[in-house]
Amino acid sequence: MVDFMDLIGTDEIAEGQMVGTELEDHELLVAKVGGEFYIADARCPHLHGFLPKGTLEGTIVTCPRHGSQFDLTDGHVVRWTKWTGTVQSMAEAVRHPRPLRVYEARIADGRLQVGPQKEPPA
Repeated sequence: MVDFMDLIGTDEIAEGQMVGTELEDHELLVAKVGGEFYIADARCPHLHGFLPKGTLEGTIVTCPRHGSQFDLTDGHVVRWTKWTGTVQSMAEAVRHPRPLRVYEARIADGRLQVGPQKEPPA
């Protein structure tokens, strides 16, 4: 996505909520926190859980599949899985932690628009 594209009406999502939507066959998560809108891939980069079915606490989204957590402000990994010890080490060896892709968001005429992918965290 190079230019900004129309996504949903700003009134289609309540404060503190997240929804899944699709744009050109790309599944996206949209969240509204503190009056700000956040847009990210809807699928977890760990094992592809559908993040809109997870939980949202502030800007932290938790995957419903394995408890992976990501910050929607920049996509950084808060927790790779809810597992601990040897199981966690094995999970990280099989699939290294990687950030969630997040995108620029802007509002135009009461519509939320999605723009280019933000730079991943360092």
